Amino acid sequence: MSSSHSIKTEPRFSATFDRYAISEIQRAAATGIYDIRGGGAKRRVPHFDDLLFLGASMSRYPLEGYREKCGTDVVLGARYAKKPITLKTPVTIAGMSFGSLSAQAKEALGRGASAVGTSTTTGDGGMTNEERTHSSTLVYQLLPSRYGMNPDDLRRADAIEIVIGQGAKPGGGGMLLGQKISPRVAEMRTLPEGIDQRSSSRHPDWTGPDDLEIKIEELREITDWEKPIYIKIGASRPYYDTALAVKSGADVVVIDGMQGGTAATQEVFIEHVGIPTLAAIRPAVAALQELGMQRKVQLIVSGGIRTGADVAKALALGADAVAIGTAALIALGDNNPSLEGEYNKLGTTAGAYDDWHEGRDPAGITTQDPELAKRLDPIVAGRRLANYLSVLTLETQTIARACGKSHIHNLEPEDLVALTIEAAAMARVPLVGTDWIPGRDRL
Repeated sequence: MSSSHSIKTEPRFSATFDRYAISEIQRAAATGIYDIRGGGAKRRVPHFDDLLFLGASMSRYPLEGYREKCGTDVVLGARYAKKPITLKTPVTIAGMSFGSLSAQAKEALGRGASAVGTSTTTGDGGMTNEERTHSSTLVYQLLPSRYGMNPDDLRRADAIEIVIGQGAKPGGGGMLLGQKISPRVAEMRTLPEGIDQRSSSRHPDWTGPDDLEIKIEELREITDWEKPIYIKIGASRPYYDTALAVKSGADVVVIDGMQGGTAATQEVFIEHVGIPTLAAIRPAVAALQELGMQRKVQLIVSGGIRTGADVAKALALGADAVAIGTAALIALGDNNPSLEGEYNKLGTTAGAYDDWHEGRDPAGITTQDPELAKRLDPIVAGRRLANYLSVLTLETQTIARACGKSHIHNLEPEDLVALTIEAAAMARVPLVGTDWIPGRDRL
């Protein structure tokens, strides 16, 4: 019989110093450089999966899916704009730049969005002809960098989105590393080819809501008061930021939670700055309600939207529409398992690839390498995106009908319950099986 001294317990990893934390310490010690990646927060945070719908039964009357209509249209920007946008679905495509994405990917986004009657968005660095040509409704982003900005493109757009922050990096500026600064990207952004680009974290020509109000007036004059003006905010203080956006004259407010993606930024920024999408919606809606502006100023929510259930839950909490970025890239072909061998060569695996800043994407999406970019057929990829957007819309309708709603915008917080105390407090809906909303008396 062996001695008790020879019996050893299984190796136990620390919850604090897990395998990833150890590897990151080792990488930082070896290189002296912080880690950069794309995408959004990967940590588990309270999200839409923590909510459930209360479908109709005896106390509610459901709609018949094949005989009774459930509307999905949404109008954006009717507060001041002469030409507000009307979309057939409340799911829009978030801003992703040419530079971050290949020209083929930008064209595919435009094709897919147009096929289902929704909008896409330019991102930093200006507007490409491929994107404008294939986008029936195109939102032009105005960022602190002003890269590629010119009045002609402002007029060519259908709406203008002033970007104050992204959910992945509220308070941080854009980043595009030199390997993706191709000759065309360099020309559009007036930058030296092959040199890292880091844009400002704040706009150079205004410092607060009073100044922004003047800037918005300038944009309206340039575009003859035709275009809706969006203000995009990285979720951090959504109540106050939404109120100030309304004061500044926004037609639409976009709130981007920490699960929202980015082309490239510091890992520490992505995981530790900003708040979850779920936590941002109700404070933003409260600000609109208190100002008497709910539904007059539309609210678009982004950051981690994946399914029609996510869309329906965001709408029930008070959003008018949602925007998708990472999910749209996956629909195009990002992280496709068929490319597993090539992802392995890059030191990763399909489903975890996030080194978008390196420009070596084997799917041809987050790259400026012409040989890699040619792999993406924008017509085929556009069809894939259109299929995905159609499914999101149908799933949203399915849930709305089950709750007895003849329009998706009739979904409301009363249709929801939460599975966890945290989600109940953030969404301000009851914990399932109770009528308790944690913190309700203090909000």
